[in-house]
Amino acid sequence: MTAILRSVRLQWRTVLAAALLASGIAATPSAAQDDFPDVGKQVPITVLINASPWFSGYEAAVALYEEQTGNVVELDVTPYAGMLEKARNDVRGTQSTHQLLNIDGGWTVEFYEGGTLTPLKDIDPEFKLPEEVFACGLTHWWNAEKRWRTPEGGALYGVPPNCNTHMQVYRTDLYEQAKLTPPVTVDDVAASCKAVQQSSGLYGYVTRGERGSIRFDWSPYLLAYGGDIAANMEEGDYTVTINSPGALTALTKFIGILKGCGPENVAALTQNDVIQLLAAGKAAEIQVVVAAMSSLTDPAKSVVVGKLGAVPNPTVDGKKLPSPIGNWVSAIPQNITPEEKQAALAFLKWFVSKPAQEAYVEAGGVPVRADVLEPLADKPEYFWVKAYLANLDGAVSLFGYAEAAEVNDILGLRLNQALIGELTPAAALNTAAKEIEAVFQKSGRKTGRLPDLAE
Repeated sequence: MTAILRSVRLQWRTVLAAALLASGIAATPSAAQDDFPDVGKQVPITVLINASPWFSGYEAAVALYEEQTGNVVELDVTPYAGMLEKARNDVRGTQSTHQLLNIDGGWTVEFYEGGTLTPLKDIDPEFKLPEEVFACGLTHWWNAEKRWRTPEGGALYGVPPNCNTHMQVYRTDLYEQAKLTPPVTVDDVAASCKAVQQSSGLYGYVTRGERGSIRFDWSPYLLAYGGDIAANMEEGDYTVTINSPGALTALTKFIGILKGCGPENVAALTQNDVIQLLAAGKAAEIQVVVAAMSSLTDPAKSVVVGKLGAVPNPTVDGKKLPSPIGNWVSAIPQNITPEEKQAALAFLKWFVSKPAQEAYVEAGGVPVRADVLEPLADKPEYFWVKAYLANLDGAVSLFGYAEAAEVNDILGLRLNQALIGELTPAAALNTAAKEIEAVFQKSGRKTGRLPDLAE
């Protein structure tokens, strides 16, 4: 690492000193390092990681790890679109070129069922995650017999670098000027986005509509109306229910909000587009992953710092339902040497330690430990923490099965077609249901589907 790394290391010394002063600990380098786990001298490793909103915090954590331990960690930063293919090539080759793979939670089952990752207890039988680490949708566990991601009878295959749930982030100044209260329900969102749009002249509500992401951004609405992709997948019932009346209401309301309060090109918006619209002062409210907070609260990247508030995902009839989670899993491939596996696990042990997580959040990352995040909830600069914790409580991953990538592709296409008007919402869900049922039939699942919705 080069000049960028030197800059990051300098930033870290400042960050760490500030964190220690805030916690009342003497701010000396030796005192700081005494609190971190001693992981010993390790061989160099390379980490596959995507260029995401949470990358800057992770990069800073790696720089601090190198500073403290003298161990070398290279980062292979890759666009999201290329991550899955790189990870597949790694585990299918004779020897992986990466010793630590960051894998999207929706892709993990393919790797678990293929036997291409190393259970962490195979490397160190004494290793276990600290109790303070959030469940993060349990995407880092795998029960091979049940074919489900659960710690009950399952093995630990990785460590979550984040727990990415969505929130509604809004401009407090604009809501106050319009005499509006933060939206709690889906109908609140629909009404307030139009009111604040009229009073401010900005986009009232923006979220992703492009084919690769629309499924995830629609998921809070789907769950709020009691919908799901299938009946009870954890217990083996893959009867497709994505074309339920509740799902239709969720999609109709979602499209109405996006078209009524978002930009004309909403069907092409990516996550970076959504973040930029708020950061540049062009939107009054967005739905976004918690990882975006590092960008939205950085004065160098955002003109709305100090003007933001956050609320949990919208509800229906006051019911709190599980929030969708789209986190990542840091996992160790099978096809590397024992020394490399030890080195990769050493970094993970350090990463989930309390002092490392404290430094992680100070650098803009979102920590995965409750004892680091919860004490920040009343600090104005961490305005997002309460909304995030509310969504994280009981958060679920909707893609805990081997066919997840195919199902996601189907839903992405059909939902996007509904957004741009090529299909009605009912036709989009009926079409998706037929196609998803065919995927499950091909896999030999117990499946079927609900009767078609009226089109």
